[in-house]
Amino acid sequence: MSTFKIAIDGPAGAGKSTIAKKAAAQMDFVYIDTGAMYRAIGLAAVRQGLRPDSDISGIVDMLPDVNIDLAYGENGQEIFLNGENVSTEIRLPEISVAASDVSKIPEVRAKLLELQRSIAEKTDVIMDGRDIGTVVLPDAQLKIFLTASVEERARRRFEELKEKGIECDFEEVKRDMEYRDKNDSEREIAPLRPAEDSVVLDTTGNTLEQSVELILGLIKERREV
Repeated sequence: MSTFKIAIDGPAGAGKSTIAKKAAAQMDFVYIDTGAMYRAIGLAAVRQGLRPDSDISGIVDMLPDVNIDLAYGENGQEIFLNGENVSTEIRLPEISVAASDVSKIPEVRAKLLELQRSIAEKTDVIMDGRDIGTVVLPDAQLKIFLTASVEERARRRFEELKEKGIECDFEEVKRDMEYRDKNDSEREIAPLRPAEDSVVLDTTGNTLEQSVELILGLIKERREV
């Protein structure tokens, strides 16, 4: 029996991870945050003193020594870089930018694509990212493109970082988000865009609960078809 795959794409700060995580818990699906994988590679590059926006050959050379694993604990999905839990560190603003930069590198995308697809072949998943419906899981039974205004997305991310005790500036968070939007939509490999058969949901002004209910309704409707 084939697995049921749900792809959720959209720009940074659209609420993909939070919404997908809650929907997955209610539907008893495995939640996969692909953005965390790119963040881990971005973190690895920064730790090695590489510039994610320009030291392409250095990043490609380090990939064989980069091991990324996912685990599920009390706080949900946790990500490990070479055995170290980096779930908190990868959320720093500078690592967010690094993730956007390394995501343009074909070798990075190829490394993570294999891992992401292998997970989806084993279990029912809700997977979120930038190119899940268009590249990673083009056969997903439900594809959703989640978005919101850049101001709202920046506010959400700013509040999320503050809650985690990470010092940040709202305008800096917004600038980083605009940089990532431009990077993600203009890259040559798998640019951010809605899949032709995706459902586009703008969550500007929605509460988290309202957005989750919208997603759950779409999932239940599609599974009944």
